[in-house]
Amino acid sequence: MAEVINMPRLSDTMEEGVVAKWLKKKGDKVEEGDILAEIETDKATMEFESFHEGTLLHIGIEEGETAPVDTLLAIIGEEGEDISDLLEGGSSESDKADSDEKEDTSDEKEESENGSDDNDIPEGVEVITMPRLSDTMEEGTVASWIKKEGDKVEEGDILAEIETDKATMEFESFYTGTLLKIGIQEGETAKVDSLLAIIGPEGTDVSGISTGDTENKTSAKKEDKSEEKKEKKEEKSSEKTSGKSEDKKSSGRIFVSPLAKKMAEDKGIDLSEVQGSGENGRIVKRDIEDFKPSEKPAKAEAPAEKKPAAAQTYVPAGEESFEEIKNSQMRKTIAKRLGESKFNAPHYYLTIEVDMANAMASRKQINNMPDVKVSFNDMVIKASAMALRKHPRVNSQWTGDATKIAKHIHMGVAVAVEEGLVVPVLKFADQMSMTQIGGNVKTLAGKARDKKLQPDEMEGSTFTVSNLGMFGIVEFTSIINQPNSAILSVGTIVEKPVVRNGQIVVGNTMKLTLACDHRTVDGATGAAFLETLKTYLENPVTMLA
Repeated sequence: MAEVINMPRLSDTMEEGVVAKWLKKKGDKVEEGDILAEIETDKATMEFESFHEGTLLHIGIEEGETAPVDTLLAIIGEEGEDISDLLEGGSSESDKADSDEKEDTSDEKEESENGSDDNDIPEGVEVITMPRLSDTMEEGTVASWIKKEGDKVEEGDILAEIETDKATMEFESFYTGTLLKIGIQEGETAKVDSLLAIIGPEGTDVSGISTGDTENKTSAKKEDKSEEKKEKKEEKSSEKTSGKSEDKKSSGRIFVSPLAKKMAEDKGIDLSEVQGSGENGRIVKRDIEDFKPSEKPAKAEAPAEKKPAAAQTYVPAGEESFEEIKNSQMRKTIAKRLGESKFNAPHYYLTIEVDMANAMASRKQINNMPDVKVSFNDMVIKASAMALRKHPRVNSQWTGDATKIAKHIHMGVAVAVEEGLVVPVLKFADQMSMTQIGGNVKTLAGKARDKKLQPDEMEGSTFTVSNLGMFGIVEFTSIINQPNSAILSVGTIVEKPVVRNGQIVVGNTMKLTLACDHRTVDGATGAAFLETLKTYLENPVTMLA
């Protein structure tokens, strides 16, 4: 008899889990004690073993997908066993592929009127949806398709590269067959679970399978099924009456489908400048999608009126233009998170100036040692971690009902990448030496620039350091990296006159600015933290004790 396996509760605080990886696939033989999958909880990624023997008949949660505890994870039973009753009785959000037949009553009525059922999936056909490739991913962008429609696909082949809010990742196929349909084109963005592709036997008709949540595709501008059907209906009507239609150039009338008209309005395109490819020159969806400003037909200019010489002014010749760069998933997430932080957390800023003479001398001595390199940023991170140990209130989080003071110190280090900013995390940084900090920062920064950072390497920071000193920036303020309560902005070292022992001499100073969340860190607390930080940096030997 088939056994239903649900998403297990693998920790006392676990409410939902992510299937990080399936070690068995549908149809595999399973022995008791075999590892079925790797499941990511709120605390760790753990192996989940089977307590049953048989054949893996059904997978309810695909890799990368998140589901609550007790959601149907898999079904194990005898090979060929009928499990339709179990799927109907235990279907959930995770049973996407097997519950696609269930449709809203109004949708069924609409499809029956049109003589087709979008969710009537032919035998052997697999519908692939946009996967959830990170714990915070809400939508993804298809960066590139490795396979194209009509290509043969083997299980394990890379189908596409998908850009998430954290990285661009390869997405492989779990099925063998022919790529019958691509639901999301290159450069398009769609929400998790939108139809990505369809794989099945060569020659299978999949025209009746819906492309799904088209409202999520940014290139479609909230286009829906009814709009497409209306457009097709009007195109057919236009074909029937084409003999009676007037040419748009001669009559001044523009023939355009409602969908194309709406898309043109959204994009700010003048329809009079678009060449229609439909019947009788009618403008349709593809004309708006393919339209480029450079393809605008030249307009005849009326002869300029002659003006008295004194009234004429010189106007430089040129063309106003913009380059539109599509926002990446990373850029969208940065905008969302920083906006939430700036608008929700009451920021205030404290700045100090640190005498770096001793730090410069100490760094020089340290770097004279073989195989050792320490940067000023490494020294700032070490000093900050040690100062947090003495001022734990700065190492805190605001939750609304309580202030959580972290007993551990995980330092976030802001790293600039081509598409924005990522913050890899140094776990337990206060327990590291400056050389260990330097090595770890170099490794994480390299992985960040290569888009190889793993989600767990960017999670859990309790305090963040952002350094723009290498760009010559003297002083700046940063937006707090929530849920942290503070972020330190580090400027460049400046050579300037300073007073030392009553004498004006040439010195080297560096400005540090602490941005604090006033809900958790009071002004006096922030000031005391900076005073301790300054002491460590001006006396580096104290950090070696």
